[in-house]
Amino acid sequence: MATLSEMLHTLIPPTQRQTVDEVTEALDLGSGDRVGKRSGFLIMLTLAGIIAIAGVITDSTATVIGAMIIAPLGTPILAIGLGIVTGRLSLVVRSILWVLAGLVIVIVLGLGFSVFVATPESLATNSQVVGRTSPSFMDLVAALATGFAGGFAMCRKDLSAVLPGVAIAISLVPPLGVVGVCAGQGLWTDALGALWLFFSNVIALIIAGSIVFTLAGYARDPGSSPVANRRRAYVIVGVLAVIITIPLAANSIVSVALARWSVSIQDATATWLSSEQGARVYGVEWSGRTATVEITTSDGSTPPIAELQKSIAAAVPSFVGVVVDVGQGQEVTIQ
Repeated sequence: MATLSEMLHTLIPPTQRQTVDEVTEALDLGSGDRVGKRSGFLIMLTLAGIIAIAGVITDSTATVIGAMIIAPLGTPILAIGLGIVTGRLSLVVRSILWVLAGLVIVIVLGLGFSVFVATPESLATNSQVVGRTSPSFMDLVAALATGFAGGFAMCRKDLSAVLPGVAIAISLVPPLGVVGVCAGQGLWTDALGALWLFFSNVIALIIAGSIVFTLAGYARDPGSSPVANRRRAYVIVGVLAVIITIPLAANSIVSVALARWSVSIQDATATWLSSEQGARVYGVEWSGRTATVEITTSDGSTPPIAELQKSIAAAVPSFVGVVVDVGQGQEVTIQ
């Protein structure tokens, strides 16, 4: 069975392994040409923010992808992971401050550009907004995989070409743009959801990057701090991961449950109306724990409600409210 050392030599051959100094030079905005790095970071972040916000407002996936490619936020986030592994507290703190600065810049831009949103209601059907205001556990899984890819690419000299793909895969700037736009329209719940997606992606990148940099041997590198308390840092990151994961997992469970109940309600309603000529079931909409199913019939009449009540009671839990919208402002409460 291969040892860890042999696996590392296979994944990161010595001839392709970046030194810790080279990785630090690539990720640390406070080393080397500080002025050039920082000015480039701020300029590219501002442009990425504007492009992402424009894509969000116009509901343009291609534009949002363009913002992802040039967004530089992944650099200081991975630098946090490198700082944890090498025991450089100054690198961790400095990188956190740059991430927070980027957060503020993009959200403020989003607030400014929110004046171009026609109505708050228009954001409810905007796919760029809807897809980023209700994060799920799978978003965290994708972010972790992206973090592993980014960290792995940073460790090897021959994989720098994949970094643009990594940038596209992780959603960092677009959620912040959504935060600003939604907050500017008073949609605070949506803004909080997008902010949670951003923070979950940040934590996932830090965790994945820390694991990859540890496996690459940077913790034992001569340039690493021999006295750093890495265990404390790992515990803090682990706690943050748990805090982030619980609501994402809960949201995923709720989403799956609602989807299944929607299908059950729609099927039960369709069976109930099967004897009505020209009757149609249009779909199920949720408001809290209440599902509203919209139907139409040729003459406005419906079969006995008791039949549907029995079917619904067997299909969904009793705490779920079900209302049938029969059109012309008429609604019937089923349970």
